[in-house]
Amino acid sequence: MANPLFAKKPLHVIMQEAEESHEHSLKRALGPLNLVTIGIGAIIGAGIFVLTGQAAATSAGPAIVLSFVLCGFICAFAGLCYAEFASLIPIAGSAYTYGYATLGEIFAWIIGWDLILEYAFGAATVASGWSGYFVSLLNELGIQISPKWITTPGTIMVFYNGQWTALNTVQRALATAGVDPATLPHATGVFNLVALLAIALTSFILVVGIKESANFNSAIVIVKVAIVVVFIAIASVFVSRHGSLAATNWHPFIPPNAGKFGDFGWSGVARGASVIFFAYIGFDAVSTAAQEARNPQKDMPIGIIGSLIICTVLYILVSGLLTAVVPYTSLNVADPVAIGIDATGVSWGSLLVKTGAVLGLGSVMLVMLLGQSRVFYSMSRDGLLPKWAGAIHRRFRTPWITTIVVGVCVALFASLIPIGDLAVLVNIGTLLAFVIVCAGVWILRRTRPDLRRPFKTPLVPLVPILGIVTSLGAMLSLPATTWWRLLIWLVIGLLVYAFYGRVHSKVRRAASVEVAKQV
Repeated sequence: MANPLFAKKPLHVIMQEAEESHEHSLKRALGPLNLVTIGIGAIIGAGIFVLTGQAAATSAGPAIVLSFVLCGFICAFAGLCYAEFASLIPIAGSAYTYGYATLGEIFAWIIGWDLILEYAFGAATVASGWSGYFVSLLNELGIQISPKWITTPGTIMVFYNGQWTALNTVQRALATAGVDPATLPHATGVFNLVALLAIALTSFILVVGIKESANFNSAIVIVKVAIVVVFIAIASVFVSRHGSLAATNWHPFIPPNAGKFGDFGWSGVARGASVIFFAYIGFDAVSTAAQEARNPQKDMPIGIIGSLIICTVLYILVSGLLTAVVPYTSLNVADPVAIGIDATGVSWGSLLVKTGAVLGLGSVMLVMLLGQSRVFYSMSRDGLLPKWAGAIHRRFRTPWITTIVVGVCVALFASLIPIGDLAVLVNIGTLLAFVIVCAGVWILRRTRPDLRRPFKTPLVPLVPILGIVTSLGAMLSLPATTWWRLLIWLVIGLLVYAFYGRVHSKVRRAASVEVAKQV
């Protein structure tokens, strides 16, 4: 008898589940525009509005542009593999289901558990970034919230430039300006209440319905992209009029290495790519909505690849212009794009960008929470998680219980854990998912070449191999502490599998029945 750890979920069973349309199944209501905007809604968020400046200031300098190009290549390989799987297996589980069909149950569990790092921790990271922009927007309107309730416990806040800011994010700017932090008003964070309320509202929208959530997301995406384009236009005009300033800010384009890996130099470009990789997370979240797409075989590849191309172009333009307008050493702040627009002297631009960031990061939270609840839904259907995780609301046709539970957990993550610690965990979790998906496409091409593939990844096995190698390379550039955290997280997951998932697995049970019949 084959090792049950590597039991695979039969493709015909997966396809039967994908075709279900009763009241206990997910509602097929999404078209290609919805899917593209879901991708853009998830991709354009914390990466461009928050992490771009931080990565430029601490890792890559103006060469953050090259970091975005590198990320685009990595994601292109993985995106093509996701597109093939999403059209072949149009079901909610994304990489989890792909792993179950090609590599076996233990790999499916690992990737399902790993996706918590991408979606749940990703939503928490975005909520933390959203909090910074929302507080900054309120400050523009003359409203200030106590610094105790806008950041995680123990964070030292200083009152600088008319607003409360985390000391660790403005230390370089203070040093450049010759300001002694001890002379500024101080406060200590207690709980990020703003982030918690954002997650609560987003979870409520997701419970109400997928079509309503998608329409809400599409409206926000239109506004968000328009505001990004406005920033590009304003910054381009400023750079054209102040060419010498841009040249100064861009020199040196790749700052010299400070003596350790990832601190500027070419290694800083690689480290920067691994940090702002978070900016690209989202195109794979489109695949979690496959079971709610009206024509997934045709529309899923459009949603995945279309959103990736659009966002890559916007990222390269924004990062280049941002470092031209503002010295990269001043960008390690919670709202770097707002700092960039302020530097152009366009008084109304700052308010516009901050409004766009608040709306944009809201759509990212929505898509990340949607993705996490759909993965849990699929794992529950396979018996690897309790039944409540797969319960569908009769009226709204959404996995309402798991959406609420995920929302509560994410709200606590966002309120208690610093954004930097969250972001690197999200990155390594996503890159591991990319490795498994790329490997799955390669394996399934060899084991089941007969399957009808509405979309085919070109140049197999070259593209999957490049996806595996580049994703692993990006993982290796992350700090060692991130690897330890990943290993600890996976060990916890394996314990959960050993004591619950392994015992309740429906695929294992079905395989045992088949063996018994043969005997």
